[in-house]
Amino acid sequence: MSASHVLDRLSVTADDASLIAGAGLVLPATLGRRLGLPELLDTQVTAGPHAAQKCLTVIHSALAGGDCIDDVDALRAGATAAVLGHRVAAPSTVGTFLRSMSWGHARQLDAVARRLVVRAAAAGALAGGTAPVVVDIDATLVETYGLAKAGARQVMRTGRRGYHPLVAVLAGTGDVLHARLRRGRSNDATGAPSFVAETLARLEQARAAADRSGPVVLRADSGFYLAEVLAACRRRGVGFSIGARLLGRMRAAITAVPEHRWTPLPYFEPGAAVAELDWVVFDQHRTTPASNWRGNGLRVRLIVRRTPTPPGIRERRAGRTGRVDPAQQELFPTFEYHPFITDQPGDLVELDAFHRGHAEVELAIRDLKYGFGLNHLPSGRFGANQAWLVLQTIAHNLARWTARLGGIAATARQTVKTLRRRYLAVPARLIRHARGQRLRLPTGWPWATGLLTALTRLRALPEPAG
Repeated sequence: MSASHVLDRLSVTADDASLIAGAGLVLPATLGRRLGLPELLDTQVTAGPHAAQKCLTVIHSALAGGDCIDDVDALRAGATAAVLGHRVAAPSTVGTFLRSMSWGHARQLDAVARRLVVRAAAAGALAGGTAPVVVDIDATLVETYGLAKAGARQVMRTGRRGYHPLVAVLAGTGDVLHARLRRGRSNDATGAPSFVAETLARLEQARAAADRSGPVVLRADSGFYLAEVLAACRRRGVGFSIGARLLGRMRAAITAVPEHRWTPLPYFEPGAAVAELDWVVFDQHRTTPASNWRGNGLRVRLIVRRTPTPPGIRERRAGRTGRVDPAQQELFPTFEYHPFITDQPGDLVELDAFHRGHAEVELAIRDLKYGFGLNHLPSGRFGANQAWLVLQTIAHNLARWTARLGGIAATARQTVKTLRRRYLAVPARLIRHARGQRLRLPTGWPWATGLLTALTRLRALPEPAG
């Protein structure tokens, strides 16, 4: 069989100034305009001239799939700026801008993110939350390499270098309410009380803007097992479901629970069960105001899930090596215990399933890392990296609000990869004529109808009041 060499005869040139690689970026750009994002950036961020253009360049680059500063150059190709509504800054300009940002400038960006959440809530973007409204708070590790990054030079307990940011996510929607960068060697609880207080204040403002009421519950792992965190929840009337640290008298009390008090978990692995204890937490704590507690401590429900210890872990703890026979039954089985404290009413089996739902926060973190640019932080300056983190969360939220308000979200767990492939990355040609401009999408694009419908719905949103 002889080759046709058809591809070899295909002539390729890069000379069309009217082509757009990601015409669907007009959707989040339109939503940003409707929420007043450019004006917020202009009035709030004081890090040099044209700060709004530079921030929007990073945000739209992240929405287009860029995960480093150099990737913003893709937005300068062809007529892409026409669907963004602003001048696209060069990579060198963006890099200089980010490096000039102090921690105070990063906090200005954080204020923009907070006000944007409130405006999105007023527009109906948060209407998909669960009842009660659940906030998941977690920390994640962002690995870095080398010694040039401030706050990431020391080796963490994992043996790697990096940062240890905190992230607060609204369960059921995946929206990021708050994010704060921390140095890599930070303890899990470092800055947790103030972070929780700021997150709950933002949620309260957003719910007031959306005219929504009802219970709120904070979910977190044992890194947030602090008296100050519970005090912050109680000040705002927020419920909690927080992992407990299995230390001291708690371990002894759990191992002393009689067998008849353990309720099997039918949806978990064989041998798994759950039990409940009446418990008083932080009864020796002296720094929290006594008015926040009942006596010297707070009485809570302590719910414990136990699971059989896997054979490999059991052998290592015993100091034995070699192959473990899975069929070999242990005469006296051992268990792993996973306690958490809560003030929520209900059946303990249902509460255990509710608390394990905290793992959904990892879906949002995964999207931030592998759908946007959080997998690495590009600068050696701590303030620049905090600014980068906030800009990525703004891009993440714009993507989710675009899908929700535009009516193109298949599920609450839809990732930005799906949104980008179907809607944001559609190519188009910009046609100019005497009366304006027109975007021509490819014939037969499978999701063209959804894109046009979403654009109509987003353009119908009212402008922000102030």
